[in-house]
Amino acid sequence: MNTMHIPVDESLWDWPLQGSDGVVKVHNDDDHFEVDLDASYFTPQDIQVKVIGHNLDIHFEHEHKQDKLGDVSRSISRSYKLPDDVDLSSIKSSLNKGTLIITAAKKPQKKL
Repeated sequence: MNTMHIPVDESLWDWPLQGSDGVVKVHNDDDHFEVDLDASYFTPQDIQVKVIGHNLDIHFEHEHKQDKLGDVSRSISRSYKLPDDVDLSSIKSSLNKGTLIITAAKKPQKKL
C-alpha cells in the first residue's frame, strides 16, 4: 500500500516549558498521532484541551500559588494545526507524571 505521509515537525510545537530538554515529542505515523508536552507545573484542573476546526487548542492556567521563590501564576495558550489525516473524533488527552499526552487515530486510508 502506497500512502503519502506528511511529517509533523516537532520544532513547530513551540511549547514554552520545554527548555533545552526537548520535552515536546511528536509521533506521527500511518496509524496514529501523539504529542507529549511538559505539564509539570499544572494539575488536571488547570488544563483545557479543545479541538476547534482542525486546530488543537491547549490552555494551561493556575492562579497564584506559593512556591519556593514566592507567589507565582502561570498561563499558557497554544493552538496547533493537526495533520489532515487525523480522525478528530478520536482525540484523547491524559496527564501522566507531569506530561500531557494527546493521542488520535488516523482516518482510514482510501485504497487506490
